[in-house]
Amino acid sequence: MNQILGIIPARYASTRFPGKVLADIAGKTMLRRVYEQVSGCSSLAKVVVATDHELVAEEVQRFGGEVVFTHEDHPSGTDRCFEALQKTAGHFSHVINIQGDEPFIKPSQIDLVAEALQREGADIATLIIKVDTTEQLTDPGEAKVVLKANGEAIYFSRQAIPHLRGIPLENWLQHHTFYRHVGIYGYRSEVLEAITRLAPSPLEECEKLEQLRWLEHGYRIQTALTNEDSFCVETPEDLVRAVEMAELSGI
Repeated sequence: MNQILGIIPARYASTRFPGKVLADIAGKTMLRRVYEQVSGCSSLAKVVVATDHELVAEEVQRFGGEVVFTHEDHPSGTDRCFEALQKTAGHFSHVINIQGDEPFIKPSQIDLVAEALQREGADIATLIIKVDTTEQLTDPGEAKVVLKANGEAIYFSRQAIPHLRGIPLENWLQHHTFYRHVGIYGYRSEVLEAITRLAPSPLEECEKLEQLRWLEHGYRIQTALTNEDSFCVETPEDLVRAVEMAELSGI
């Protein structure tokens, strides 16, 4: 039977917003909100927070979660997840990496990743959502993705892809369905170990998208379509909006 470990990487030091995982959102820390959302997932056998800071660990213990200490110098959340997997008791066939700065993530989104991850041939799984506006399509902060017929990712880009030749850009959405990436990943455990040993790749260096490294080395990324967008708190301004969202929803 497959056993899936949910890992929430939670660094204290953030370049744009230090300590954001401990920021208060309508009476709860952001990290607690993420943990409570993730704990509602039927597909996860266990959930742990992976951190490098005592203050984060204290908060996790305060709300009754499980914490794993990891090194400070990991280059990415993927590397932090693998160390956390190694340090968590039990055998887990798969791992899902859940961002610690998405306080309103839906349990159903994580379950979608878990389902995609267990499809035949899948090494890695992630979510996609339809592009609704030309602004989203042309925003380099939104990674777009093109797919095979079976939903496997062919390529991710900060550019609008595919290019619709002979059609004005403002009309592209009328002629083709475009998808953008929602940044949650699942991995087979042995694949997670393998990809942490890969050096940065040429396409990754161009686009600054880690998933291109995995594609360049032949790993298969299965996608699942969600209708729920993500909301990531990256700046103090985002936090203000998060507080408003929490107050309006009453959660």
